Amino acid sequence: MSFIEAAILGLIQGLTEFLPISSSAHLRIAGEFFGHDPGATFTAITQIGTEVAVVLYFWKDIVRIVGRWFRHFAPGSGIRRGDPDVRLAWLIIIGTIPIGLVGYLAQAEIRGVFRSLWLVATVLIVFGLLLGIADWLGHRRRELDHMTYPHGLLIGLAQMLALVPGVSRSGATTATGLALGYTRPAAARFAFLLAIPAVLGSGVYELVNALRGKGDAGAGAVVMPFGLAETALATIVAFVVGYAVIAFLMRWLQTRSFLPFVVYRVLLGGVIMVLLATNVLQPY
Repeated sequence: MSFIEAAILGLIQGLTEFLPISSSAHLRIAGEFFGHDPGATFTAITQIGTEVAVVLYFWKDIVRIVGRWFRHFAPGSGIRRGDPDVRLAWLIIIGTIPIGLVGYLAQAEIRGVFRSLWLVATVLIVFGLLLGIADWLGHRRRELDHMTYPHGLLIGLAQMLALVPGVSRSGATTATGLALGYTRPAAARFAFLLAIPAVLGSGVYELVNALRGKGDAGAGAVVMPFGLAETALATIVAFVVGYAVIAFLMRWLQTRSFLPFVVYRVLLGGVIMVLLATNVLQPY
């Protein structure tokens, strides 16, 4: 059963990582129905699969951006610091700093109080409504080439909030981009690219800790409540499904809004609160 459960959780991770509905919240909720919280370590490692999907989907863009960023340091390269790709690379670096610092310093909270289902339900509703307001009121005129460094930092601060399950990394960063006037595809594209260093870094960090017996499980090469083999299966499933979801979402945002995701978040948060209030679910 552990392999079946892990595969199901990997499927959930792949389906929900890029949609603005919070993959960590869905893994946390699904774990309750399996009888155990999969934990922050399992969640972070399976996110490696979805971020590899991002890398493959945007591979040409990433190679170009990284290549031009490195070459602009070379004398006589002819690539200026104001080059759009160079600026985008700096924006990603700047935007990654907040979540890197807070993610490292708030390990106890990430593994503990942040995983309360009352908090998860609340932020699902609150940040869902914020996404809806930003999508409705945002001017949606700016493209990625027009992004400024202050805007990149603000979106990075929004990404930091995704350390709380229920906020949604893509939801928080995209909503901030929309509020700042960027188009839906531009906001989503930057959200995907911005997530790569933070999520891969977190996943590798948790994987190393799990191998050293320092993850959620304590001693032994185990990712509570799954072994490394089950976690690997979940990560592979998340990669395959996640790639398909990226392609779907980028097409969706060309012509459609975030309204269905907003409605879903509010309904899900409300259902969780009812289940908690009636003791069907426990907060921890």
